[in-house]
Amino acid sequence: MTTNSLRPALLAAVAVAALVAAGCSQNNEVAAADPGHASGEHESGSSAGLPEGRIAIGEQLAKKKGEATGQSCIDCHGAEGNAPIDATYPKLGGQYGDYIAHALQNYRGGERVHALMSPQAAKLSDQDISDLAAYFGSRQTQLHDLAGQ
Repeated sequence: MTTNSLRPALLAAVAVAALVAAGCSQNNEVAAADPGHASGEHESGSSAGLPEGRIAIGEQLAKKKGEATGQSCIDCHGAEGNAPIDATYPKLGGQYGDYIAHALQNYRGGERVHALMSPQAAKLSDQDISDLAAYFGSRQTQLHDLAGQ
């Protein structure tokens, strides 16, 4: 892949990041004015409108086998989310918690579809999603961006 073919994808990623940042800033202003707005029932610092995540419980959930597939998060994404069993599976360790939360919400709601993730996420509660996002977001990252490449 040439540098010129990567440029549109990089520009799109930067644009999306700017829109997300602007949306988060606006949501925080609205949430400050109306604490119940972001989540409907409780105040949340999450752009996903979720309760506060609990890292230790998220770790337990990440190791728990799901009923739908018989797999746990770490079975596919690796210990601490950094050693996926397939190169197409994302590394979750150190990923932004809100990104993980939004992805799981979208799998659960059917807006994002994957043969394994959709059924795994279908029965997750908002608290489960928040806890998993907190756990994987707290792990050491092996993620890097394309800056300087």
